Amino acid sequence: MKKITLLTLGAALIAVPALAAPGGKMGDADSNGVLTRAEVQANATQMFAKMDANKDGKIDATDRAARHAEMQAKRFAALDANSDGSVSKAEWDQHGADRTAKRAERKEKRVAAAGEAGEGKRDGMRGHHGKRGGHGMRGGHGGWMKADADGDKAITQAEFQTAALARFDRLDANKDGQVTAEERKAQREAWKAKAGEWRAKRGATPAAPATE
Repeated sequence: MKKITLLTLGAALIAVPALAAPGGKMGDADSNGVLTRAEVQANATQMFAKMDANKDGKIDATDRAARHAEMQAKRFAALDANSDGSVSKAEWDQHGADRTAKRAERKEKRVAAAGEAGEGKRDGMRGHHGKRGGHGMRGGHGGWMKADADGDKAITQAEFQTAALARFDRLDANKDGQVTAEERKAQREAWKAKAGEWRAKRGATPAAPATE
């Protein structure tokens, strides 16, 4: 029976982003569906510490490589149920079945929560492109490298926090120091509109050259 080793799994996962950008709930510490600047700043501090793998005060290629290797090891450990250093087809299939079951369970819970709290509450903690909890802050390291203000290919804690707070300020439409579910929804609608315009432009047929 063909088996998968950690090395081959690493090759298969090479295209998978090593770490989603911070943070899971973007710092909604009290889980009330409303974000404050203080919560976002605290979350940015925690996430920077987590992403700075070698604790040198910056996030760079070394940290991304270390995090990527760590994520590969965790994925492999989850697949290798009997810890024998390889993944059999049975283990692979079982892992897939478990994931499917968990997704179904989460979906049922979301549906139940929506029925109790209303659609607006369910939607409140979803992020950009419908990803739960992202608030537009998700994405691979490529997205977060935009926080590299000085272009030295490394992100300091100050740059990291500045980017997180700038993102918060853009979402805080009425500038009251907090981001509500309604403001996040409005931002998502604006993103969708811009994405539609961009797709329309890309799909537009170029004008024929003028003839003399």
